[in-house]
Amino acid sequence: MKNSFYVFVFLIIFSSCKDKPQGLLQEKSEFSRQDTLRGSITPERIWWDLTYYHLEVEVNPDKKFISGKNTIKYKVLSVYKTMQVDLQTPLKITKVTQDDKELEVIHEGNAHFIKLTKDQIIGNTESVVVYYEGNPKEAVRAPWDGGFSWKKDKNGNHFVATSCQGLGASVWWPCKDHMYDEVESMRISVTVPSHLMDVSNGRLESVEDHGDTKTYNWFVDNPINNYGINVNIGDYAHFSEVYNGEKGDLDMDYYVLKHNLEKAKKHFKDAPRMMKAFEHWFGPYPFYEDGFKLVEVPYLGMEHQSSVTYGNEYKQGYLGRDLSGTGWGLKFDFIIIHEAGHEWFANNITNKDIADMWIHESFTNYSESLFLDYYYGKKASSEYVIGLRDAIANEGTIIGKYNVNKEGSGDMYNKGGNMLHTLRQWIDNDEKWRIILRKMNKEFYHQTVETKQIEDFLSRETGFDLNPFFNQYLRTIKIPTLTYTIENNVLTYKWTNIVEDFKMPLKVFINDKEEWIYPTSENQKISFEIKDTTFKVDPNFYIFTKN
Repeated sequence: MKNSFYVFVFLIIFSSCKDKPQGLLQEKSEFSRQDTLRGSITPERIWWDLTYYHLEVEVNPDKKFISGKNTIKYKVLSVYKTMQVDLQTPLKITKVTQDDKELEVIHEGNAHFIKLTKDQIIGNTESVVVYYEGNPKEAVRAPWDGGFSWKKDKNGNHFVATSCQGLGASVWWPCKDHMYDEVESMRISVTVPSHLMDVSNGRLESVEDHGDTKTYNWFVDNPINNYGINVNIGDYAHFSEVYNGEKGDLDMDYYVLKHNLEKAKKHFKDAPRMMKAFEHWFGPYPFYEDGFKLVEVPYLGMEHQSSVTYGNEYKQGYLGRDLSGTGWGLKFDFIIIHEAGHEWFANNITNKDIADMWIHESFTNYSESLFLDYYYGKKASSEYVIGLRDAIANEGTIIGKYNVNKEGSGDMYNKGGNMLHTLRQWIDNDEKWRIILRKMNKEFYHQTVETKQIEDFLSRETGFDLNPFFNQYLRTIKIPTLTYTIENNVLTYKWTNIVEDFKMPLKVFINDKEEWIYPTSENQKISFEIKDTTFKVDPNFYIFTKN
């Protein structure tokens, strides 16, 4: 989700009100040098390819203080001797070393430029170790603002978690904080008070007991985006099951507060149901090597890779509400389905620039209706996604501003989902649509991508020129409008409020008989023999009508 989603994670009702029109609207926005350093592939980033992290961090919940180091391994792509590493204030880098030699660091806000002394030879693999400490930013309204959530459970135990989509992983650990370069694998070692447990990404390798503290060592075997990495600390109970999936046995582990254990064992039945539906639609779960986890946290939830976080209060829908207003949204736990859907769209297929976050959120929004489709049928799926249209604001474009870490409008959720639902109608072949979604996850497996790659892929696989379609829905706030009249048994119709070359066909019902029409920007006519002819547009197409 988000991540993906930006979220990020979820709701337009929280995000659309604050987003401004961009893209083709050309609204001016002010961005700082810090925005550029955070959001662009700078010369100090592009010359090295990230290969491995070992993040070691000790968390002191009483003092809301963290300290540790990150070993960053990289491959040299070109000759350069300044490396950009990101860490956000109020955290501080205390020193950086390479081959045990301390290096000079030039600090510029949240970007830190390491002056390397060793020759960087193309093709070599090198490493630096970044030491840091401080009181990290506290999330006020996680996951939307990000940082550490320092809470307590009902028994007075510390209940701590991280979330950082959009804001960036550098809000709590030093890293190459740009989406384009995912680390190939990583180890996460988290030291916590001995009566608590840490749950992070990947598989638990070992636990070291130091008396007053314990260190939990997790290993991630797959590429992972920075914001997908997390720390979750609590008085956890653990249960698990093995899912027989498309690639064999998949370990599904659940970590919940001890007093919620029995409740979770019943409620988390949506997790294997999710896996079955999404493997059907999208192909194999992308991270069998790392397993799948649901982890209870003190905020709503987030799509952390192989460590999906959950805080939906063990309710159906979104905190007990149906976002679609149709009743179908209460057939599943929104957070389990939505956030796990991001494993395919956000964690498997990841946007290179947050401006293209629709790739995470539009597909994952639509995954909710595909879950319904799998279990309750196409009618339920359609009613659900159509019901979400009431939350579309159309006040800003879905694609954001590139190279400054700026996402687009929150309409990337519900409008984006309806855009994909519309495309499904145009294809008019559900099995072909399913094959396309599965092929997408295979073709872009564990990759970071740009919008153009997704547009080109969908154009090729559908056989349609979808460039005007995506220009319409992603880059403007204009909704295609079918303008029509019926006079003297003649239907006159055309597209209005459209971008250049927009020519999407449309399924309609004439006297209750299904027909396809092919509007353009020019008037077209159909003559009827029957007086008082009825005409209706298929509501599954996200368009407006005017007569």
